[in-house]
Amino acid sequence: MLGVKALTFSDAEARELANAACAEMDAQAKLAPSNSAYTQRLAKISQRLGQEAGGVALNYKVYQNPEPNAWAMANGCIRVYSGLMDLMTDNEIKGVLGHEIGHVVLGHTKKHMQVAYATAAARTAAASAGNATVAQLSRSQLGDIGHKLIDAQFSQAQETAADNYSFELLTQRNIDRRGLVSAFEKLAELGGGQSSLFSSHPGASARAAAMQQRIDQQK
Repeated sequence: MLGVKALTFSDAEARELANAACAEMDAQAKLAPSNSAYTQRLAKISQRLGQEAGGVALNYKVYQNPEPNAWAMANGCIRVYSGLMDLMTDNEIKGVLGHEIGHVVLGHTKKHMQVAYATAAARTAAASAGNATVAQLSRSQLGDIGHKLIDAQFSQAQETAADNYSFELLTQRNIDRRGLVSAFEKLAELGGGQSSLFSSHPGASARAAAMQQRIDQQK
C-alpha cells in the first residue's frame, strides 16, 4: 500500500509535506532577522527573479550558517546560507537561485520528497494500513526528511536541466548570465560539499563551461 501511495504522491501532498519539513528546518536553524543585511540583500536579489514560478509561490529566507549552501523544496521554500552570500556577488546568487527554482519547477524536489516520505511513513503505525499522513509524522521525522532533501543528490540530467532553467530565467529577466558561470567557478575552487551545488556529475567546472558555451553561442 505504501508503495502505491508513493507512486501517486500528488503535487498538493508534496507541498504539504514540504511546508511541514521546511518549518521544522527553520525551527532548527538560526534565521537571519528581517532587519539584517543578509535578509535585505536577499530580498533585493530575489525581486529580480520573481515571487512565483511554475504556479508555486517562492519563499526566500537566510540561514546564518557559514557553509556555502542553498536548497529548495517542492513548496517553493528556498533557503540560502550566509556563507554562500559572503562568497558570491548578487549576480552569482541570482544564478544559484535560478538553479534552485529550476529543481522546484521541473519536479526534481518532488521526486526526492516521495522517497523521503516513504522512508519516514514506513516507520509509522499508519503505514501498515497504507494511509500515513503528514500530520502523523513526528518532528524528528520531518527534520530527517528535511535533511535528506538538503543532502539529496540529483542526477546529471536533473542538474543540467536546472542549470539550463536558471540560464533561461536569467535571460528572460535581462540578468547577466555570466554570474551563473562565475558562481560555478567559485564552487569548483571550493571543492566538494553536501549540497546539490557541488554535484560531481557534472562537476562545477564542467557546468561553468557549459553555461559559458551557451553565452558564446548567443553572441
